Amino acid sequence: MATAVIMPRQGQSVESCVITSWSKKVGDEVKIGDILFSYETDKSSFDEEATVEGTLLAIFKEEGEDVPCLENVCVIGKPGEDFSQFAPKEESAAPAEAAPAAKEEVKAAPASVAESTAEAGSEKISPRARALAEKTDVDLSRVVPTGPEGRIIERDVQAALDAGFLKGAAAPVAAAAPAAVVSTEPEYVEEKISNVRKVIAKSMHASLSTMAQLTLNASFDATKIMEYRASLKASAESMNLANITLNDIVLFAVSRTIGDFRDLNAHFLDDKMRYFNHVNLGIAVDTERGLLVPTLPHAEELSLNALSTQAKVLITEAQSGKISPDKLSGASFTVTNLGSMGVESFTPVVNPPQVGILGVCTITRRIKITAAGDVSYPAMGLSLTFDHRAIDGAPAAKFLQALCKNLEHFDLLLAK
Repeated sequence: MATAVIMPRQGQSVESCVITSWSKKVGDEVKIGDILFSYETDKSSFDEEATVEGTLLAIFKEEGEDVPCLENVCVIGKPGEDFSQFAPKEESAAPAEAAPAAKEEVKAAPASVAESTAEAGSEKISPRARALAEKTDVDLSRVVPTGPEGRIIERDVQAALDAGFLKGAAAPVAAAAPAAVVSTEPEYVEEKISNVRKVIAKSMHASLSTMAQLTLNASFDATKIMEYRASLKASAESMNLANITLNDIVLFAVSRTIGDFRDLNAHFLDDKMRYFNHVNLGIAVDTERGLLVPTLPHAEELSLNALSTQAKVLITEAQSGKISPDKLSGASFTVTNLGSMGVESFTPVVNPPQVGILGVCTITRRIKITAAGDVSYPAMGLSLTFDHRAIDGAPAAKFLQALCKNLEHFDLLLAK
């Protein structure tokens, strides 16, 4: 019996996913565990594995297509088996790719005029491509197919449109052959923006265009946290401790400090404020697919060791691209660290509807005056950006001051 493969729902907030690539084509043998296709949400990427054995009978959705969750994507069954009941209604007459009824007919079409046969039957052009062609009056005879088995898909029609290949338009006149060899290297390369980058762009634009953002910069003496981290590193194995980093120490200090400043541990919702009773700490993570911000819920309830362990799990999941979208929402305040890249000061951008974000900077050597004379010390910079609509400068500055004090006297903070 034929089995339909649906687009999974990765998280309660996900409504659709984009197919990024197919690993199998129609007619391929499929075994349990084989990767059928890869897809992505706006923040994560996944591979869909086969759960049944058989032959891939049909593919209903193309690469690059945004598919609603739980909708049929393809069908696995026995060769020749009827699968029409699984085809999406709008594509029941012509799925994106289906096993041809007679392969000999396909072979009989001359390769030199493959493009011109696109209008002859739906097996040569996908429904989405046909709809775009009819809407734009593109000349299908000049479209170069890149789909499975010489099929014209939507991106092929779009490429022809970009080249100006419309019905009735004159073909470009061939230029005279140059006397010298000309480099074939293109002047530039264009690539489609990923879903993650689209989401980041939309969020950052909304943040900077709708908020009254202001950044305060301060620094503190990092001597004690550096000494404390060194002692932890020396005893980590014998004490069964996580590899606690300076960033973990800052996260811990933020979780213990921001509770006294509820205006920063909040969301600004236009006509009202949402104040959180717990610190749901967002941790900005640089990944190959772009910036992701997983959330560490109830961070103020965690010990330093537990916080470090859980933060590393979230960061690893985000960097692998397999993190659940549900873990990328709900933060009440965010911390972003560029210190490892040598950044001494920067202006982090608030992630709406949050009210603030803390930037962690690199450690530099500074001089302070003491009774014994000038003393050099390691100073770590902190950059706090906040939404001036929700909180004034003085309360924000007091939070930054309190955080610096807690980090300078981290041993005392641990005793609380």
